[in-house]
Amino acid sequence: EPPPTPSARFLRAELELNAHLRGLRFSDPVRYIYNPLEYAWDTHRCYVEKYCQAGQKILFLGMNPGPFGMAQTGVPFGEVKSVVDWLKITGEVGRPQNEHPKRRITGLSCTQSEVSGARFWGFFRKLCGDPEVFFQHCFVHNLCPLIFMSDSGKNLTPPELPAAEREALLRLCDIALCQVVEALNVSMVIGVGKVAEQRARRALSAAGVSVRVEGIMHPSPRNPLANKGWEEVAKAKLQELGVLSLLIKTCANKS
Repeated sequence: EPPPTPSARFLRAELELNAHLRGLRFSDPVRYIYNPLEYAWDTHRCYVEKYCQAGQKILFLGMNPGPFGMAQTGVPFGEVKSVVDWLKITGEVGRPQNEHPKRRITGLSCTQSEVSGARFWGFFRKLCGDPEVFFQHCFVHNLCPLIFMSDSGKNLTPPELPAAEREALLRLCDIALCQVVEALNVSMVIGVGKVAEQRARRALSAAGVSVRVEGIMHPSPRNPLANKGWEEVAKAKLQELGVLSLLIKTCANKS
């Protein structure tokens, strides 16, 4: 029988990670944990099956879901408008078992925009025109599929978790990252933000996975430099890494 496709191998690694993550326990300040790779598996699988394909050489790697992005849509940096209008993702989104009353999951009908995701996908939309141009060479993934919230509903990033719990979490995510990089056979991982870049570099080199790890600035609105003009910074960095030419739609590669 034919070997599994990159998308099938990718989804299998994610399901395996989900199973391991269910065994973890978290203490204060963590009160709520959502895993969109469970309740938004339908839309997530749509994204992976539509866009994860052989020949992709670059993996953009975020850290973990944002409350109005992947937490709602199951797509990394998944700001709703980009996911629906540009990526044309469809499917049903369920709900996490234990929902914070202020942090409801409304799926693809979420009306709040995720700034990081709007910037990230908006930039590639401008650059590539069609999703097919972007995904010919690139794919986008998050290191950790879980999103954490405090009692008040405040988003807690992995670096804000208690050290032992954070390490147990990221160790499992590291293993899954190595599996994903090997399944896709990419030659470069581009961490979006310093934390993802450093974690990926450490995990992949420790596992002996030979892949180049680089980074671009995170588009988060909490990053003052990103607010001054993230697109210019990202574009210059991709140019420097030799990636930009793969993403710019020219008349020649339209045919």
